Amino acid sequence: MPAKVYSIANIGLNSHLLEVEADISAGLPAFLIVGLPDAAVSEAKERVRSSIKNCGLPFPRTKVTVNLAPADLKKIGPSFDLPIAVAILAVKKLITLTPANQKAIFIGELSLDGLLRPINGVLAIASNLKSLGIKRIYLPEANALEAALIKGLEIFPCKNLDQLVNHLRSETLIKKLIKKSFTRDKATKPKIYLNQIKGQSQVKRALIIAASGYHNMLMSGPPGSGKTLLAKALAGLLPPLTLNESLEVTKIYSLAGLLPDAQPLIQARPFRSPHHTSSNIALVGGGAFPKPGEITLAHRGILFLDELPEFPRSVLESLRQPLEDGLITISRTSSTIQFPARFTLIATANPCPCGFLSDPEKNCSCTTLQIRHYQKKLSGPLLDRIDLQVEVPRLKTEELLANNNVVGNQEKIIKQITNAQKIQIKRLKNFGLFYNSEMDHQLIEKFCVLDSAGEQLLKQAVNKFGLSARGYHKILKIARTIADLENSTNIQLAHVAEALQYRQNILQ
Repeated sequence: MPAKVYSIANIGLNSHLLEVEADISAGLPAFLIVGLPDAAVSEAKERVRSSIKNCGLPFPRTKVTVNLAPADLKKIGPSFDLPIAVAILAVKKLITLTPANQKAIFIGELSLDGLLRPINGVLAIASNLKSLGIKRIYLPEANALEAALIKGLEIFPCKNLDQLVNHLRSETLIKKLIKKSFTRDKATKPKIYLNQIKGQSQVKRALIIAASGYHNMLMSGPPGSGKTLLAKALAGLLPPLTLNESLEVTKIYSLAGLLPDAQPLIQARPFRSPHHTSSNIALVGGGAFPKPGEITLAHRGILFLDELPEFPRSVLESLRQPLEDGLITISRTSSTIQFPARFTLIATANPCPCGFLSDPEKNCSCTTLQIRHYQKKLSGPLLDRIDLQVEVPRLKTEELLANNNVVGNQEKIIKQITNAQKIQIKRLKNFGLFYNSEMDHQLIEKFCVLDSAGEQLLKQAVNKFGLSARGYHKILKIARTIADLENSTNIQLAHVAEALQYRQNILQ
């Protein structure tokens, strides 16, 4: 009679329950794995055979068939090694599964000597177990702390197959992992302080607004004006992730195999800076077996695109939907997968190919056609989705020679940003949102009410500059963030006027 154990398959960030069935039948020795396995799953035959043999246990010398059900779901990766081995040992009656273990999850990659290697996506698996009605999980020891981030699970960390066999035989029991409380890391000092950067007071103000409400931002200016440095300084202004945000980000990095060693919980906001030669799939995710791209790896953090017009236009256009919706939907013939992508886009650009179109001291050497072709790489719909658009001018000599108070002002700025974010989180907590940039038009109408003077000014701006409905809503959200920075309950005329300064189309 066949033996059956349970495992989990990750499809994106969602987990699907798998039945791993093993059967032994008469015939010539053979080992078959069926149920749409990929190459890594098919190669499990050799790993499982060697692991069982090197643990001093006999491997069946007849026909062994392993079925991974449901059969129409593609099975990817080496995490099914352990459940395949357990199912074979159970059908061979070398182990006995108790009722509790018959409903447990087994995951892990086996080495040839039976050691259990860590796998990717354990946090995604653990977070979905409760919805599947399962509490017990056997997994590699290296993944145990990651799974322990989810409350209410019975976690059994296994070093090797031999240890698990002794446990299932009730000879030497594996101790359940006792969940430890994770302490918050102390905030690390930023590599670049905002006030280490000379001049650019208006741009710094825009960066503070962007950090407070997580607004997208584009900086344009001549080479050497400090655009890249300013963008990198933004990372030092952002407060640590909240616990819920940390779990979201950690789940993504676990699935991508990028979780740092001995760090089960990511607490610093991601800062991703892909090169302009990155492909469309590298940026938004995808592939034959879809994986998260840079926009998902930047979830709840910053996606920094330096020299924005140097990216292929087709790659940039793929950002339009995730910038609007906060997620990316990847469709394949077999399935549709969604990855979260609630990131803050910070981009820089030169005004022309040579970079000196807006420079008062150097003449531009580009032709009109070259400038037009360069600027047209950024479409109107894409620019319309960028909240703050700021020009970064060349620094004057007196600004370069000025002394800056680095630490004191930085601490004051971070405190101001943190207070503004607390206001937003309190305001939006009943709607499942965190920051002003996430508000839809209904919440904008509810929380971004203008007085008569502010409404009149915004109406004039819409008529004069031909603002789109999206641009209109962007200004309201920026004004709301400015008001929060000033600890103002109502949006005032000055807040609207300042918000309008950052919606000038600086490249077209």
